[in-house]
Amino acid sequence: MLRLRLGLVLFILFELLIFQGTLLPAPGQQAEIDKEALKKAQENKVVRALRLAGEFQLDGFLNEACYQQTACQDFIQTDPVDGAQATEKTRVWVFYDSANLYVAAFCHDSDPKGIIGQLGRRDYSVDSDWFIFCVDPYFDRRSGFSFWVNPAGSMIDKALYNDISEDKSWDGVWEARTRVLADGWSVEMRIPFNQLRFPRKENQVWGVNFQRIIKRKNEKVSFAWVPKEDNAFVSRFARLEGIENINPGRRIEAFPYSVGQARFRPAEPGNPFETGHKYQGNIGLDLKAGLKTNLNLDLTINPDFGQVEVDPAVINLTAYETYYEEKRPFFIEGSSIFTNFGRGGIYINADQNWPNPRLFYSRRIGREPQGYPQHDGYVNFPDRSTIIGAFKLTGKLGSGWNIGVINAVTAREYATVDDLTSRYRDEVAPLSYFGIFRGLKEFNRGQQGFGFLLTSVVRNLRTDSLRSLLAGEAFSLAFDGWAFLDKKRNWVLGGWAGGTVIHGHSAAIYRIQRSSIHYFQRPDATHVSLVPEATSLTGLGGKFSLAKQQGHSIVYLSAGVLSPGFDPNDTGYQRSISDRINFQAFYGYMWTKPGKVFRQALLIGGLEQNHDFGWNKTFESWLLNLQGVFRNWWSLDGTFLLYPQILSNTLTRGGPLALIPSGYLAQLSLETDTRRKFVFYSSAYYGETRKKQEQWNLSLGLRWKPRPNFNLSFGPSAGQDINETQWLTSLADPLMTATYGRRYVFGRIDQTLVAAELRLNWIFNPRLSLQVYLQPYLAVGHFDRFKQLNLPRSYDYLVFGEGSSTINYQDGYYLIDPDGSGPASPFSIYNPDFNYKSLRGTVVLRWEYRLGSLLYLVWTQNRADYANPGDFSLGRDLGDLFTAPGDNVFLVKFTYRFNL
Repeated sequence: MLRLRLGLVLFILFELLIFQGTLLPAPGQQAEIDKEALKKAQENKVVRALRLAGEFQLDGFLNEACYQQTACQDFIQTDPVDGAQATEKTRVWVFYDSANLYVAAFCHDSDPKGIIGQLGRRDYSVDSDWFIFCVDPYFDRRSGFSFWVNPAGSMIDKALYNDISEDKSWDGVWEARTRVLADGWSVEMRIPFNQLRFPRKENQVWGVNFQRIIKRKNEKVSFAWVPKEDNAFVSRFARLEGIENINPGRRIEAFPYSVGQARFRPAEPGNPFETGHKYQGNIGLDLKAGLKTNLNLDLTINPDFGQVEVDPAVINLTAYETYYEEKRPFFIEGSSIFTNFGRGGIYINADQNWPNPRLFYSRRIGREPQGYPQHDGYVNFPDRSTIIGAFKLTGKLGSGWNIGVINAVTAREYATVDDLTSRYRDEVAPLSYFGIFRGLKEFNRGQQGFGFLLTSVVRNLRTDSLRSLLAGEAFSLAFDGWAFLDKKRNWVLGGWAGGTVIHGHSAAIYRIQRSSIHYFQRPDATHVSLVPEATSLTGLGGKFSLAKQQGHSIVYLSAGVLSPGFDPNDTGYQRSISDRINFQAFYGYMWTKPGKVFRQALLIGGLEQNHDFGWNKTFESWLLNLQGVFRNWWSLDGTFLLYPQILSNTLTRGGPLALIPSGYLAQLSLETDTRRKFVFYSSAYYGETRKKQEQWNLSLGLRWKPRPNFNLSFGPSAGQDINETQWLTSLADPLMTATYGRRYVFGRIDQTLVAAELRLNWIFNPRLSLQVYLQPYLAVGHFDRFKQLNLPRSYDYLVFGEGSSTINYQDGYYLIDPDGSGPASPFSIYNPDFNYKSLRGTVVLRWEYRLGSLLYLVWTQNRADYANPGDFSLGRDLGDLFTAPGDNVFLVKFTYRFNL
């Protein structure tokens, strides 16, 4: 262990130390570039779109008469030399007719054999050459769309928002054709106007940009160039003029679907619900409509909200739920209007211990029921709440408001219980309504913005068990905004403020007060207290930031507050306790000119602190972070964190404050040149908290691209976490006066983690693909040195078995007498050792058999084993895992697009 610790620390320090003295540019390396003059020249760039007079053949051959017109070809590098002229010529044309926008480009190449055309599934970024068309149809300088095409015909589309942010979940219906020729490659795109929302007026003025990536050179060029040190993109687009007398049309698309599922798992003798097989089928309809008011309506009836890819396995020893990414298309498409709340104008994110609460977390809709059966016996429990219907409205109103609305109703769910004499249906989820309302108005082409977000859930609670468990109503209302303080958008002030309110039966509100997001039962907290008869809970929160995010110097100052009663978790997600006052201060410097070792680098350092409302310091960290790209195109990300001593208001899980000694954490990530067939990546961290904790983790990865249509990635990882104070339980004991009449019991956990992820992508063509995902996961934890907290605000513990205390193990339980022959009552705790082994995998065949119509064939398998708790043996545990019985699910989903 000592050698491993020293090796990890020396490895991380060595990589950080080589940074010293390597940032200054090498003398005589390149001619000086007048970036200010270049930036001024960009301000006057105009692209003229031409109306087509005849037919346009979308085939990738640029042989129509319209190509005799003048092309755009003034491209400037971002990489490898920021501000230099492009090394290869690119010519671009923009045409239109009454229904479509056409963009064509010829990408000249002095070495056509070096053109890289990697095949990828729709919306998957691959290491390839690319041509990118970006457009801002509202010319609001903050939002728009981007369309990517590579030489193999792979396609990506994204919605652009907040000037520099991207939303890959947006899916437009458009076409592209490419050709690789003797002196380069060509691309033609056809984008229907009804896929783009824009103002209704006779003469259109849009924002536009064209970009090209030449992968073998790692060269990226842009028509509307932005220096690397400037955090800007859409706001610097050129003007697109010449589009006249067009109509976006009314887009109406219907997507009926049918799905069939067969599930096979080992039968359980005597269990009437586990016969070894289960078959299910479903039909439904999704409807998408573009309304005249520049709004998009998504309506779903009896939706299929199943997931194609499984969630990764995790072991969670905290008091907070695990966050999983949303993977259901209805919710992820166009989600940026909701997820961007509170982040407008501010592009820097330096949060370490600020929970950044999400007021809307879409996986709350249709979640697994939270109730429990009222009868004993064999149980058939639903894995999700059925969504009866839902609709989503997104887009812009004529007055400049961006809006987003989601309304959904989920059905009552019942667990079926069979005690072999009778069968019961116990309600475990109520009929529920979810309403999400978002509005955002921008002023002066994005110089200022103001918005709001309202969330609500209303549950029809008919049973006592559900009334005592869930809030009947929960609401949140918050406002956000920003203001750039100068025309060049160097400085910006932004943030959000709002509140939450929960109503329900006193038993439910009492449970919520005691939950891990509040811990109102903390005996030494003078600013919170339990109110057993309360039928509501309210809280306030907010965060405001001042940032300089243009130029080489970066400044970030912020202050945030979450009052003890703040709770967004009925419709949102927050993973840690509220009751915090947060401060952050960071300064960074960016080098964009290639130096002796680095092509570009960012060095940032600063401080973050948390206090609770009793002004106890509950978190503090000092950070130093280095990000850089070496001259050989390897990339590095190294971080060092120093943690001074603090008081934790969560370690005892509702008990008194406990001292956490000082510590540190060092992290390092490396990735090799992504142009190569073999790309290696790795990350390592080592951390230590004095007397309390030691942890390390090492992850390695390999991405192999043997053919343009095939790539394989494999990433094993291993780690260990030894924690002296892993919480186990607390027990009432009036003799423990120092800790307010309760005994808080902890143990030392020695946890070993071994895992791997394997991903295979076999792309037959841009519309037909096979993907394989596999994750073996081993987590083994052994507990010993069981102990109790002796004094609050200290690191004073009694280890059972020392002094007069005794501890014995018998029949799966530890029998503990804290004072031997003294007056304290003995107690027992169940052996908490675990050995969790999981194998999760999925195989997905996706075929877009016609534009917008899809067929999925999916096989998912889960295996799990729990033998030998607390005892780690890699060979034995892997053998147990691969021989464990599997849970196999076969799914077929068929969707057809009707363009109405």
